[in-house]
Amino acid sequence: MVVAGYVVASAAAVAIVAIYVIATGGPDRRNYGAMYAFGDSLLFLGVFGVAAVPPTGAALYFLRPYRPFWLVVSVAALITTLTGIAALIEFVSARTTDPHAGVAAWLTLAVLRILVAPLFALAFLLTGCFAPNRPSRIIFLISTAIEATIFACYLVTLCKLFRFH
Repeated sequence: MVVAGYVVASAAAVAIVAIYVIATGGPDRRNYGAMYAFGDSLLFLGVFGVAAVPPTGAALYFLRPYRPFWLVVSVAALITTLTGIAALIEFVSARTTDPHAGVAAWLTLAVLRILVAPLFALAFLLTGCFAPNRPSRIIFLISTAIEATIFACYLVTLCKLFRFH
């Protein structure tokens, strides 16, 4: 049942991206293929992330009795959240200084990490809803709030950078 749910989520994401590619076909898509490909991959991740909520919920429900699983996933959530904090610090600090080549490479990875923060927030929120004990729920809810804050800070920084008010 869970695997079938992920197959359906994948098929839905592929279908939505295919429709989007057809709808946005034209000279811009040909001239700026790499940019469109990156946008298409973000669209796929977003659609898949949302469509995968039901099978992920079912999997988490079936995993409720396994305490070691929840311990490992709780620690993984904390580590993942720390990478998001580090990425945000890198992004903000690079905006105030002139990054050299090595830092610029890390900055690219930092932006990619920040862009998946909403999916991590959704995953942590969903996992927190199914967590069998209070400490795990608290860890997941804190991780959810931090991931949401990371993405919000990124958006605020971009708005200030491009002078959107």
